[in-house]
Parts: sequence; structure tokens; C-alpha cells
Amino acid sequence: MDRRSFLVGTAALGVSLSGCSPAPNALRVRSLRDSVPAQVVSQFHKQFNQAAIDFKPEDQLGDLFALLQEWKQQVNPPAPSSLPSWIPFIGNRDVAAPDLATLGDYWLTTAIQQGLIQPLDVSVWEQWRQLPEKWRAIVTRDNQGRPAANGQVWGAPYRWGSTVIAYRADIFKEKNLKPPTDWADLWREELRGRISLLDQPRETIGLTLKKLGKSYNTPDLSKVENLESELKALHRQAKFYSSETYLQPLMLDDTWVAVGWSSEVLSSRRRSPGIKAVFPASGTSLWADVWVRPATVTTQNPTLSQWIDFCWQPQIAPQLSLLSQAASPILTALKPDSLPEALQRDPLLFPDPKTLLDRSEFLEPLSQATVEHYRSLWAKVRQG
Repeated sequence: MDRRSFLVGTAALGVSLSGCSPAPNALRVRSLRDSVPAQVVSQFHKQFNQAAIDFKPEDQLGDLFALLQEWKQQVNPPAPSSLPSWIPFIGNRDVAAPDLATLGDYWLTTAIQQGLIQPLDVSVWEQWRQLPEKWRAIVTRDNQGRPAANGQVWGAPYRWGSTVIAYRADIFKEKNLKPPTDWADLWREELRGRISLLDQPRETIGLTLKKLGKSYNTPDLSKVENLESELKALHRQAKFYSSETYLQPLMLDDTWVAVGWSSEVLSSRRRSPGIKAVFPASGTSLWADVWVRPATVTTQNPTLSQWIDFCWQPQIAPQLSLLSQAASPILTALKPDSLPEALQRDPLLFPDPKTLLDRSEFLEPLSQATVEHYRSLWAKVRQG
């Protein structure tokens, strides 16, 4: 599956807390499958016993983005002549716009530019100011979707993850190899032909930039010394590239190391105890799943703000983190010793905020010229 299509997602759970048929005033949510645990939804219902939520899940973030486009077309349908003949009639699908939908932070710029979502009112969120600035900043944008300190808030981040290094601890022990701790380990000679990399230019070029002490969001690659030679060396290390099936070869002993997304790696660890993972010491790329409000919804369900704020409550955030395999952004604002021990002991869910998190970054929107430079360099390296 595909967390950003631009970049993979796991992912919320379809439950109606009002029975088989949702109540007429239920908060309607289109969410990423498995990103909101049933236990959390049940607790919300108990705390706000008059509030019903109707969840409908989608498997991929790309599907949710496509739905945002469809919901807008329902209000402003294109002229029939402008539609390709192969596009099915939109009315054949349930495309009623919900009150809230999940979107990945990487999609925010395009969603804002296309007018698919609308700003949110943060004044009614009690927990908003408790969120660390890192997570408030990624959803505060201008009308072109660019990060802007004085912009409007276009989404509410409710969980986040990172790009990590997974490896077969049993194989490393058997061969007396030092476990990886940072990106530079991917260039080790003994790992040649034993690594799977994400099939994403921003991710693979980005980790190479990080190895060279640069940012994932470097705007001018031509100024980075040795970047192309480092990428070619990494390419020689790789057995294959995939953004969907990178963990299967690791489970089958075909590869020893895989670069992947933390939520999927955490899930695989439960099924395959031999798989371990590390949050790279020099920092990594981050992603967030955020609640957004479709632009076509004109009336606000009173439960909407309750639900967003509820996801950040100190007693709820640890449960959401452990059960959804992705951390709540409020965790780093809480006292570490107040968190469940399982969270405190898991650096993928709870990395040190003053070192690992400070060295990490979200993928920011780049100019079209810069995007093309990333793509052309990626193609050149992959061609050998």
C-alpha cells in the first residue's frame, strides 16, 4: 500500500457507535483503516454518551485524497465534455462528504491548492496549545499550502510516525554483525545486496542527504558535494526497491535490512520477533495523519471539535499510540514517567524528543523545479 502515494500508509476503523444504522446527527468520519482503535472510539462514546460517530474506513491515503476530489466535484461538477469517456459515473459510489476525513500531511499542500479542504477553528480545542510546535507548524499553512507561522490551521494531527531501519536481529547475531544504528550503516560492505529501499525519491535521496549532514528538504541538490556518488554506492547495496512489499523479503531471510515506515514495521515485529528496528541516530523523515474538514461541508457537527480534542487527551493519547502503532503528537508534552512502560521502552513510538526528534523533519513542499531535480537524479541513479 502507499503511505503518501506521493510517499505508504497503514491504516481507521469502521464502526458506528449508534448501531447498524448511524444516528441522523452522528459525526461522519472517513478514516484510514486501523489508525483509530475501536477501544478509543468506545471510550469517546462513554465520555460523551450523546455523541455518536459513524466511521467508514479506506485502505490508503490516496483513496481518501481521491474522495476529497470527488466530494468537491459533487458541488462543482465538470462539464460532461471535459470528462474522459472511461471515468465511471460518480453517483455509482457513496461519495457523500463526511464531517471529517483522514489525510496525510504530505497531501496538505495539494488539497489546499485544489480547494478540497477548509480551515479549522482551533479556539474550541482545549488541547491545541499543548501540542508541541513541530506538529502545530505542519498544519499551519497559507492559502497556497505553504507552511506559514501566521497562516490558518488546515488539519489536526492525531498520530505520527517515521522512516526507520528494520533488520533481522537473529541473522545479525548469527553472523556476528554490529546492528545498524544510523543511515551510514546502509553503506557497509557486508550488507551489499541485502537491503531493500523505499521506492520513493524524497525518502531515499533524503536519507542520503541526512547521511551527508543535510536536510531532507534540501532545495538545491547540485550544491551537495558527493551526493550522486553516495547514491550510486547505496544503489549497489540495494537488492530491490519497494514501498509496499519491503518487509516480506526480510521475513523470508532474503534481505537482512529494510528501510520502511514505523507503523508497518511495528506491526511486523509482533508477527516476526526476529525483526528489530531503530530510529536513525542522525534523524529521519516524519509523517503525520491529520483530521481535515472537506471544503464542501457547510454546517459543523458539534461533535467534531469534541472528537479532535478527545484524541489529544493525556489519558487517551497513550492508548491510541500503542493500539494504532503510531504515536500521538501530545506524547512529548507529557511527563515520560506518566506514560505506560510499553511506550517508554519503545524508541519507535517514543523517541527522545530533545535529540532524535529535534534532528528529524517532515517532508516540506518543494518547488516544481526542485521536485524535477529529485526525480531526474533518482532516475539517473536507478539506471546505473
